[in-house]
Amino acid sequence: MRRTRAHTALAALGATALALSGCGTGADDDGEAGGELTIGTMTMPQSLDPAEAMGAALPFFQAVYDTLLLREPDGSYAPMLATDWSYDESRTELQLELRDDVTFTDGTPFDAEAVQANLERFPEAGGGQAQTLSDLEEVEIVDDHDVVIHLEQPNPALLFYLSDAAGLMANPNALDDDTLATEPDGTGPYELDTGNTAIGSTWAYTRSDDYWGEDLPYDEVTITVFDNENALVNGLRTGQINSALIQEVDQQDVVADDEDLHTVDQDIDMQSLLLFDREGEMNPALGDTEVRQALNYALDREAMLEHLRSGQGEITNQIFGPESVAYDPELDTYYDHDPERARELLAEAGHEDGVELTLPKMQEIVGDPLATSIENDLGDVGIDVTWDNLDEGDAIQSIMVEQAYPGMVMNNAQPASEWVTIVELVLPGTFNFLGTMDDTIAERTAEIQQAPEGEAADAAQELNRHLVEEAWFVPFYRMTYQHVTDDSVEVEPQSGMAVPSLYNYSPLD
Repeated sequence: MRRTRAHTALAALGATALALSGCGTGADDDGEAGGELTIGTMTMPQSLDPAEAMGAALPFFQAVYDTLLLREPDGSYAPMLATDWSYDESRTELQLELRDDVTFTDGTPFDAEAVQANLERFPEAGGGQAQTLSDLEEVEIVDDHDVVIHLEQPNPALLFYLSDAAGLMANPNALDDDTLATEPDGTGPYELDTGNTAIGSTWAYTRSDDYWGEDLPYDEVTITVFDNENALVNGLRTGQINSALIQEVDQQDVVADDEDLHTVDQDIDMQSLLLFDREGEMNPALGDTEVRQALNYALDREAMLEHLRSGQGEITNQIFGPESVAYDPELDTYYDHDPERARELLAEAGHEDGVELTLPKMQEIVGDPLATSIENDLGDVGIDVTWDNLDEGDAIQSIMVEQAYPGMVMNNAQPASEWVTIVELVLPGTFNFLGTMDDTIAERTAEIQQAPEGEAADAAQELNRHLVEEAWFVPFYRMTYQHVTDDSVEVEPQSGMAVPSLYNYSPLD
């Protein structure tokens, strides 16, 4: 499962992926819109209920559900099911004006009641993104086509979330049963073709004849699941699929040798050692800032990037990416490779005899070369790493529920919205499940949360520097992924996502 793992591994998306299936024809022979688009992926949704949507599985849902807002490829927002939106001065009330000409398949109108039902259900349904609406207080119906979203406190990423999983709108009549898992009911540009869909292998969609919006270029879209990138690349080279995301550098090399394939690079996922136990509850040594700093100084990131990814990526020491206002280019190289300094820090913290560190190893995320590289670099300064091999089914229970490990190697996207990163990685919750905080982080995050739109940069950069100086994380690098297409399709990367939105594909002229 070498996939967009930041949002799939721990959510157990793609627990089973089957082999090659389907054939994509791209545009019609004359290059005009029509025909079939077939996308290859290594991510599989557990369900087509929008409450379960997240990460790299989003295109499966975009085919059949519209979101309240449309997130453009550059990360800006445009009308979709909501035509206009505005905040009050406190930024705890967001008013949405809704389209008045949209219905679900059975004739149920898309209206304020539908929005209320979907949004209030989303945080209660327990999906992988449920926490993104954890601040929701209520959805007030003003009239049939106007709602006000009331928040307990400002949520600077709310527009992002309304263009993502939380904004997917399903028929309210289907929310109280289990049919959405295999029978999606939305207002999207396509309908699920159940006759040509094989759950676990292939999802087939056909154009909706009465779609309210502008038609997407393809009459049919097929998303086919693969279990390895070698099969993905073979599918591209033999014309069985039109497009796929390729992450592994050896497969990127194969693509580079095929003049019939086209690539678009995107640096999006940060690979890092995420530390959970910053107060030393499980491993007392990690409660010392000096030990966490030693971890950062010990790693030879340049060698890791060169040997593990053939230089395909950018070294970084920070969790925020270049599109975020929190980003500071100086922090990318804050920790040089300095084993001697790492040893000094361990000694200063009273660990001159070394530190033992046990980490989970899921082959899908931590391959043997990466594990060996980390083990050798840390071992060189006196940090003895033991890897516990876990399969994907055990990982959620062991890491997130039993909280058996003080950290883990993970891939996380670096979206433009600093608040998305803060919620996912910094604030108590998903990857800070031990609830670690300090006064500086509490103060800076409060400033960011309360800041008027466009005025959070200073506080965000101060937070970023504090996180780096306190070594809350051990980032390695941002990885270069490739969006690969055949000569019938072009694709535009999506800001904040490793996979393109479904709307970003078009026939190649």
